[in-house]
Amino acid sequence: MRGLALDIADRPFGTLLVIGAHSDDIEIGAGGTVRRLLESTPGLRVHWVVLSATGARRDEATRSAASILGTSGEHRVETLSFRDGFFPYDGASVKEAFERLKSSCDPDVILTHHTGDLHQDHRLVGELTWNTFRDHLILEYEIPKYDGGLGSPSVYVPLSAATMQAKVAGLMEHFGSQRSKSWFTEDTFYGLARLRGLECRAPDGYAEAFYCRKLVWRTG
Repeated sequence: MRGLALDIADRPFGTLLVIGAHSDDIEIGAGGTVRRLLESTPGLRVHWVVLSATGARRDEATRSAASILGTSGEHRVETLSFRDGFFPYDGASVKEAFERLKSSCDPDVILTHHTGDLHQDHRLVGELTWNTFRDHLILEYEIPKYDGGLGSPSVYVPLSAATMQAKVAGLMEHFGSQRSKSWFTEDTFYGLARLRGLECRAPDGYAEAFYCRKLVWRTG
């Protein structure tokens, strides 16, 4: 497949916003992509937001984000405490959190949940991202789950075997609270990445995939 390089029209690519409903969502859906961007974009600023992270889950989210972001560029990790599974019923408060986020961050690229996700929390986060950030490049990542719902993404980020290994190792190391769940396995994460890698002919056979609703192609 042919690819398009990311190029911001009027300024260098410098700020990335990643949003997850729950503590492990960003790592599952876009952990490899964030690693690639950090490696390829010196000085990249990352604003990392997890909306539902309390107690042990907050500790997991903080440690995992720190392991990925390391000392690369400037980064901010923000964890909030909305109730898992109840986002649509706390919609006004979640919306207010997005409004505060808009006032504190002007990203070049946003990685967020797919608006077609069957999980109610994920879906609302995707919808509010679009509602809040109207002039930004938004890429929606996917999360495997009991509900199903995987679709046909439109944007692929090939991952090296080493990056994929680091992604999976990080998930298994930092999210001990999830390891008892039958779906939270290395096979799940490798399997989805292998399928997406096949679809985009990734050199090492692995990729993460995203949904892109709007993209401006500047041919000049």
